[in-house]
Amino acid sequence: MYQWRKFEFFEEKKTKIPEEIEAEIGCCSSGRGRIVLGCRDGTVSLLDRGLQLNYSFTAHSASVLFIQQLKQRNFLVTVGEDEQLPQQKATVCLKVFDLDKRQEEGSSTSAPECIQILRIFTNQFSEAEIMSFLVFEEAPPIIFIAFGLENGCIYCIQGDIARERIKRFKLEVQNGQPGKIRSPITGIGFRVEGQAFQLFAVTPSTVSLFKVEAQTPTAQTLDYIGAEAGSVAMTDRSELIIGRPEAVYFYEIDGRGPCWAFEGEKKLVGWFRGYLLCVIADQRTGKYTFNIYDLKNRLIAHSIAVQEVSHMLCEWGNILLIMADKSALLVVEKDMESKLDMLFKKNLYPVAINLVQSQQADAVATAEVLRKYGDHLYSKQNYDESMAQYIHTIGHLEPSYVIQKFLDSQRIHNLTNYLEKLHEKGLASKDHTTLLLNCYTKLKDVEKLDIFIKSEDGVGEHKFDVETAIKVCRAANYHEHAMYVAKKAGRHEWYLKILLEDLDRYDEALQYINSLEPNQAGLTVKEYGKILIEHKPKETVQILMKLCTEEGESASGGSSSFLSILPSPVDFINIFVIHPQSLMEFLEKYTNKVKDSPAQVEIYNTLLELYLSHDLDFPSLAQTGSSENGELTADRESSAVVMSRTESNGKIRPDDASLERDRQERRQKGLVLLKSAWPSELKQPQYDVDLAIILCEMNSVNEGLLYLYEKLKLYKEVIVCYMQAHDHEGLIACCKRLGDSGKGGDTSLWAGLLKYFGELGEDCSREVKEVLTCVERDDILPPIFVLQTLSRNPCLTLSVIKDYIARKLELESKMIEEDCIAIEKYQEETSSMRKEIQDLRTNARIFQLSKCSACTFTLDLPTVHFMCMHSFHQRCLGDNEKECPECAHEYRAVSEMKRCLEQNSKSQDYFFQQVRNSKDGFSVVAEYFGKGIISKTNNGPVETPTQANEYSNGNY
Repeated sequence: MYQWRKFEFFEEKKTKIPEEIEAEIGCCSSGRGRIVLGCRDGTVSLLDRGLQLNYSFTAHSASVLFIQQLKQRNFLVTVGEDEQLPQQKATVCLKVFDLDKRQEEGSSTSAPECIQILRIFTNQFSEAEIMSFLVFEEAPPIIFIAFGLENGCIYCIQGDIARERIKRFKLEVQNGQPGKIRSPITGIGFRVEGQAFQLFAVTPSTVSLFKVEAQTPTAQTLDYIGAEAGSVAMTDRSELIIGRPEAVYFYEIDGRGPCWAFEGEKKLVGWFRGYLLCVIADQRTGKYTFNIYDLKNRLIAHSIAVQEVSHMLCEWGNILLIMADKSALLVVEKDMESKLDMLFKKNLYPVAINLVQSQQADAVATAEVLRKYGDHLYSKQNYDESMAQYIHTIGHLEPSYVIQKFLDSQRIHNLTNYLEKLHEKGLASKDHTTLLLNCYTKLKDVEKLDIFIKSEDGVGEHKFDVETAIKVCRAANYHEHAMYVAKKAGRHEWYLKILLEDLDRYDEALQYINSLEPNQAGLTVKEYGKILIEHKPKETVQILMKLCTEEGESASGGSSSFLSILPSPVDFINIFVIHPQSLMEFLEKYTNKVKDSPAQVEIYNTLLELYLSHDLDFPSLAQTGSSENGELTADRESSAVVMSRTESNGKIRPDDASLERDRQERRQKGLVLLKSAWPSELKQPQYDVDLAIILCEMNSVNEGLLYLYEKLKLYKEVIVCYMQAHDHEGLIACCKRLGDSGKGGDTSLWAGLLKYFGELGEDCSREVKEVLTCVERDDILPPIFVLQTLSRNPCLTLSVIKDYIARKLELESKMIEEDCIAIEKYQEETSSMRKEIQDLRTNARIFQLSKCSACTFTLDLPTVHFMCMHSFHQRCLGDNEKECPECAHEYRAVSEMKRCLEQNSKSQDYFFQQVRNSKDGFSVVAEYFGKGIISKTNNGPVETPTQANEYSNGNY
């Protein structure tokens, strides 16, 4: 006891009970924000927070013995004596008041409604003095009332008191010594744990526990020591407290718990917010002391000498002591900040820490106390203990505050310890990881570095930043540790960067890439492929083939859906920036294995540029779209620097003969690719035609250029190529092959060919004669055009075209004679038709038929005669009286033919197609005019001609 420190964590305020309460206070109760006092004259008074009287009322006619205010409902339960007749003894009754329902009694007083009056003792339960009283609210409106009697029994009433639906029973406390008189019940306490409902009973000599929830309550004696009235209380954890002169005892359901040896007679015992409250009487001096004990921290939170205390209550977060002389003392707990300031001034930091932890202060407040304690220890140069306190503040105190204090080299061990704890709790940043690893490397503590890096639960984002750890280890030349972290964290790019850039272990890097998943392997090759190609070109190409064609044998059979999942060779082209030869080999292998890749066009474009370029160089035209950020441009510049450096370092360059041989081989491959990638069954090639044309023109690949122009049906460009090469034999052969209209050729090529020879300015008689033979045979060009075109060449004589002109004149003369004969024939037919028309217009027609042309019976009226000399009964014609049935089909055939011709005349495509397909387009135009299809231009609405019917139909 004497070792406990005393503090003033509470402060007292003296007050007094209102003067209106004149009678002696016999009992009291707290709850629901007010104090209720029961007096010996039977009145009950209600006090507010300022201990001012709200109102009083008479509860019992004699006196109030016990009182308790319910918490779940605003009810007040009183036990008191009510006087009967003067000769009779006062009766003990229990009353229940509803404080929400007040009855006005005059102007100055008011009384709550008494909802039930219950006589406590009956014939079955004999009357005895009540020593203790307690009410427990089970579930409203059910309550449990226990009376501790002088005869050692506990009288219980359970049920709805307001409706008097109750049951009564008695519990008997076993006496510790057989044959001895039973001791009175000095204290009662309820304990509820789940479905268990238990009742503590205290006598001056025993402590018992009843299991009330059982159908037949059972009793258990916990101890054979007890306490007097007033020295019994319950904690907020449902533990029983009894105070004896030698000590204070705590009890649970399994028996006696902790015992605290406090000297002095315990007049009153209570519990408040984890504090033990005791009013202790000194038997030698007779003085009273009120102590507040913090049992968890083993300190006296407050101690004050008081007068004789009659009642002790807890309400409004304060402690109220009511003295025998009706004075009162209000004990108020100080705030946490004041308590801590008091402790800090005395440097009692451990006490302050225990205090904030016991009162369940928030983590921030606890961390602040720990920080101050750490600062105090640091100022005393107790660095180890100081760091132990700082470690407890992790998560609430800014780490930089601690780190700055321990950056000195002499305290690097403490700093290392703090940073380790910071990483264990997953609160370390990149800077903290850098600092910790630097501490390890500065201390050259490889063992701790191994533990930190290679612990099973230590790798990952939850303990430290992986990238930072790799960078620090790499900078300190701990490459193996950096590689371990990178590999375990799956940071393949860092693992390969260390292998290739720091250690130059290319074979190991290739093996590592082979062990990765295809997607991850592809990403790493894209990033580090340039280095690998430079040092291990063949092995790198093998890895690329595996990535792009893995299980790709089925892809050659047409599994394009699988190929779309695999990476494309185009994605890896930029890694070959310094090694175009390796790129060409890689693409050749790929195209030989995979025939229908989704990136076939890009691959063939790249191959064509490699094949057709004059000097083997990294493709630029085919990859224009890939150099968005200028990466390829920079790569090409670096490539040029490397190539020039290689040449300047004295290495032997290939001779011109080998270069030319290589160039010819590549050109042959390019021509083969041009033709094989554009088979006849495809309308479009498997490469970019425009790019191929540019490549052929830039590198003077005439054979490829001629092939492309011919496939594109650009025949004029084909003959231009021959003209530029001055290849007359090839030019004529090309025109013979491409100028045949019967095979879909373009006959206009011959006109261009003649124009070329006409403007040549040299003797080309042999070639012209050959051309004229073809022109005459197929009747391609008119003679006048031939004469005008060839006349421009001063080196050509008339003898070159004499025979051609003679044959054409003879042929034209024959055609003129035939046309003249046809003209005379048509003129005679036209004259005959005009005479017939004139006769029909001017002369009458005599119908001499006597029989119907339809039924062959003799004609009778009504009769219909047609101008075509057919006659019919009107009944035989039916509704069709305007058209001769015999001549109708001929007329309809002519009308249909005319309608088709008119429809065709409106189809421009059909007209021009006939003109193009005909050897003599003028004859097609003349035919259209001859048929009268395009001989007129309609400027207005066309009137339907009816004159033709006048000559074929008539109705008389």
